[in-house]
Amino acid sequence: MPMYKLYVVSAGKNFTKIRKANTAGFFFHGARKDLLEGYRTLVENQLVYIHPSSALFQRQPDWVIYHELVMTTKEYMREVTVVDPKWLMELAPRFLKVADPTKMSKCKRQQRIEPLYDRYHEPNSWRLSKRRA
Repeated sequence: MPMYKLYVVSAGKNFTKIRKANTAGFFFHGARKDLLEGYRTLVENQLVYIHPSSALFQRQPDWVIYHELVMTTKEYMREVTVVDPKWLMELAPRFLKVADPTKMSKCKRQQRIEPLYDRYHEPNSWRLSKRRA
């Protein structure tokens, strides 16, 4: 921080600031509670679960971000943080937007977040696996 002449400022007891900062850095690792079981990742729509050792395992919040996926008997999310879905659109407006509810199915209307369409690339080119470094 001193090398870039930035001040170190504490968030104090305001954990929302910390969760928003994590969301800004890991918005591609967002996941939404699935109607049947587990969670679905926003990018690949992959079925994942909160790791049993996590403090959020019993809580099962609606929206989370995670640091990494670990494959054991199932695909588990580790280092999970609860997020507000509005933060994803606020902090990553180039990648996510609010969808028009009149042009979606009932299931999609409940999700309320969809990836932006980029007319210059293929429909699935926004996915992480398709991104170029």
